[in-house]
Amino acid sequence: MNEFDIILALCMGLGLAAASGFRVFLPPFLLSIAVRADAVEVDLTNTSLEYFDSNVAVILLGVATIAELAAYYVPWVDNILDSIASPAAIIAGTGMTAIVLGGTDPVIQWALAIIAGGGVTAAVQGATVVTRGVSTAITAGIGNPVVSTGENIASLLLSIMAIFLAPLAALFALILLAMIVKVMVKKANPSSA
Repeated sequence: MNEFDIILALCMGLGLAAASGFRVFLPPFLLSIAVRADAVEVDLTNTSLEYFDSNVAVILLGVATIAELAAYYVPWVDNILDSIASPAAIIAGTGMTAIVLGGTDPVIQWALAIIAGGGVTAAVQGATVVTRGVSTAITAGIGNPVVSTGENIASLLLSIMAIFLAPLAALFALILLAMIVKVMVKKANPSSA
């Protein structure tokens, strides 16, 4: 991989990682389909992720995606799911970033995947947990399906953007990350508002 390819792969990884912060299984499902259809070029041979573009992986990720999307529409179940989804999302964001950076030196690949991919996913997932918690507190869970719909749409659009317009997806992910940090800083220091 040359420098330009690494930057494009990192952009795709950041976009997919941010999308994983909204939904764990939808971005890997779409990436798996894209890799299977040769829309995204990654070399998975002789790696622990070699199965990623197999029919079995596509089917399993598809079933998991449908189950996850449906579960987030059940009030209170969505809050319980968040406790499981947080670490799973970080793993998914890190893994997808590593997959798209597959042609680089393994040290660079995994350092970028863990720091950039995992970090972006953790920030977005944390923000969704807080948003759902506020929605549950204010509406007793009745407003959570609206939050879930927004998260589903964000994950879908960001995943598609990451696969086909990687630099734009990375820019969107970085803007989203900046907004999250701004809100967190404002919350931590209310006197500066």
